Amino acid sequence: MRFAVSVLVVLGIASIIGTVLKQNEPYTNYIVQFGQFWFEFFEFIGLYDVYHSAWFLVILIFLVLSTSLCIYRNSPIMLRELRAFRENVKEASLRSFSHQHEYHAPYSTEETQSRLAQFLTVHSFRFRTVEQEDGSRLFAAKAGSYQRLGYILTHAAIVMICIGGLIDGNVPLKLQELLGYTKIETRDIAEKAVPPESRLSPSNLSFRANMTLPEGAGANAAFMRVRDGYLVQELPFSIALKTFRIQHYDTGQPKSFESDIMIIDPEVKDPITATIKVNHPLIYKGIAIYQSDFGDGGSRLDFKVWNIFGSHADAIPFDGNIFNKYTVSGGDSPLSVELMDFRLFNILNLSVDGKGKPRNVGPNVTFKVRDAQGQAHEYVNYLNPLLLDGRRYFMSGVRAMQQDTYRYLRIPADEDDNIEGYMNFRAAMFDQSLYPEIVRRVSKVALSGHGDVDADMRSKFEASLMQLLQAFSQGGFGKVAEMIDAAVPEAQRAGAAQAYLKVVTSAAFEAYAISRERAGLPPATMNEALQPFVEDSLHAMSDTFHYGAPLYLQPVGFDHRQSSGLQLTRSPGKTLVYSGSVLLVLGIFSMLYIRERRIWLLVKPDTHRVLFAMTANRKNRDFDIEFSTYREKLARLLENQHL
Repeated sequence: MRFAVSVLVVLGIASIIGTVLKQNEPYTNYIVQFGQFWFEFFEFIGLYDVYHSAWFLVILIFLVLSTSLCIYRNSPIMLRELRAFRENVKEASLRSFSHQHEYHAPYSTEETQSRLAQFLTVHSFRFRTVEQEDGSRLFAAKAGSYQRLGYILTHAAIVMICIGGLIDGNVPLKLQELLGYTKIETRDIAEKAVPPESRLSPSNLSFRANMTLPEGAGANAAFMRVRDGYLVQELPFSIALKTFRIQHYDTGQPKSFESDIMIIDPEVKDPITATIKVNHPLIYKGIAIYQSDFGDGGSRLDFKVWNIFGSHADAIPFDGNIFNKYTVSGGDSPLSVELMDFRLFNILNLSVDGKGKPRNVGPNVTFKVRDAQGQAHEYVNYLNPLLLDGRRYFMSGVRAMQQDTYRYLRIPADEDDNIEGYMNFRAAMFDQSLYPEIVRRVSKVALSGHGDVDADMRSKFEASLMQLLQAFSQGGFGKVAEMIDAAVPEAQRAGAAQAYLKVVTSAAFEAYAISRERAGLPPATMNEALQPFVEDSLHAMSDTFHYGAPLYLQPVGFDHRQSSGLQLTRSPGKTLVYSGSVLLVLGIFSMLYIRERRIWLLVKPDTHRVLFAMTANRKNRDFDIEFSTYREKLARLLENQHL
């Protein structure tokens, strides 16, 4: 019993873990959450699919066998005790009870027996009377005997719950996998290409699988995630998504979403239409279809592709659909672009102190850029500029690994809230053919206030400025810092850095002025509005050297197509689990709140004495109070008083 209780405790802890820790997530999510070491440890002990792990099922099997054996051995005894009145007890045994009392009854034997029978009936005791060998009459009474059923109900409930868990734990699938008939598929291939050994028939006893349907599409198979792979669960019918609807709050947060689906069953003449909502599933042929989530269904996106290191400011148009791969040119070599996801609404809190109200900042697109060597970086680019620190930026997040956090490139928006101003500016800064003109203009402004400057000083200044521009074009501020470290003593580097930064900013302004001239725009004047734009642009240009790709994909338009995430479950064991849970509650309440009490009243006609004895399965303070109450009532009863 102690071991069984310990096993139940382990089972309870495992169930808590299975409830708190989200089950059957992609392994990459767990690696991000726990790190490599703890991920491998938790995976080894099966915490990512607790209810289907081998040790969990072994515990259930042990509890079924041990508890069933307990019921088999003890139930007949308990049922006999439930029916027994124990009318064979002797007077000597009654006098040894701790709760007993003797009365003198001055009535006839028949009158005394009548009064005692009335007393037991009024207090809801069932009783039997037997005549003993010495002529005395024994009343054997009991109440609350059904408390013993609580033990049977509780043990039967555990068996039912464990059997239900074993059924929904898909033990047959475990056996098939152990014997090699079923193989977990780990490759990222189309559903039709999954081999037969990784497919489950529609008659599978129990499953929990997921299906993602774009609007207008249908499928007759779902994916069941298993450890680091999946199995394809075939369905006895097809599901088609007619329409997906979603409502949002004013902030852009999803308020409710629902799907209009159509069931196409070969055994039914006409298709079955239904609307499923969150917490309002459709149950068809024992399979519950839940509305679980939603996502992109292959939206079409329009991009402008900018070469962020080139000396040209022209963008290349590019369009594609989510979940597809494309080859994009524009840099030194073509790059592979994998469009992964599109989100129409993004709720962010962009306040400086983080205490502001979250709001919808508009659409973004997630994609991967893979170079010729197969190295990939993941990006998330926003369609609209975001307001940060009082200024607006086009944001692009980048990370090399999925477990990493995004690092953001901030591209400042121009006065028209467009990206073209920055891109024209960037092209001028990286166009070395413009450097002589930029150097000439900066030199003219910088040296004009110093009177007559000899040619040698002017030449040295212009050479240093040219070297500074070339360094910036090769590595941004990082390259400039290297140049300072190599040429300036350590004690003077802080001051030199400030001077160099001022010179670079002056050169950047002239480059910006030239970019506007080339674009046919009015001349630029350095003021409080323009200076932050120039400085932010310089930081963005410097950050592009750590961006991971030579191209910036600016989303400019989209044709949104949504998809509905459906979860399909067949769990015949849930009926046993629910029924067992009801029995468990009834059994526990029976054991806790029903007290078995037994009373013996021995009437001795020859001495006119009545012996009262009482016992209970739990001798506590309530029992002592009840015994005292009955003892006083019997005293009054046998003295010819009312009950």
